[in-house]
Amino acid sequence: MATATNELDLVMPEVTTAGVTVTASAATKLREVMDQKGLAETHGLRVFVQGGGCGGMKYGMTFDNNPRSDDEVYVQHGLRVYVDPISLFYINGASIDWVDSLMGGGFSIENPNAVSSCGCGSSFRTSQSHTGEEMPPSCH
Repeated sequence: MATATNELDLVMPEVTTAGVTVTASAATKLREVMDQKGLAETHGLRVFVQGGGCGGMKYGMTFDNNPRSDDEVYVQHGLRVYVDPISLFYINGASIDWVDSLMGGGFSIENPNAVSSCGCGSSFRTSQSHTGEEMPPSCH
């Protein structure tokens, strides 16, 4: 059982289930950005997938203060995470991490549903769409 470490944890206990996982380092970085923008107490992280990119699908993240009634809501490391049902189909089981390197830092998403991804790091392809259709090959 998670130990409440801040006011957010008292309201929403930490949940660890299938869905999207945010690592401690990613949550720390996201909280820093949210603190700088004055959003830490009012917003969560919306993780989504949209069509586009060289792989056919691309990841997106934004800060959101309006979760939808059909969103999956997770609380990890004191950070609220919202994922809509269609996006969850494509990224269920994915992990979001913050990686620092000599070339700079950035978010990295490891998605077990991606059958291919492109060099851009934000575009991917799954074998089927959320409607069950076979996805065409891509990522040239």
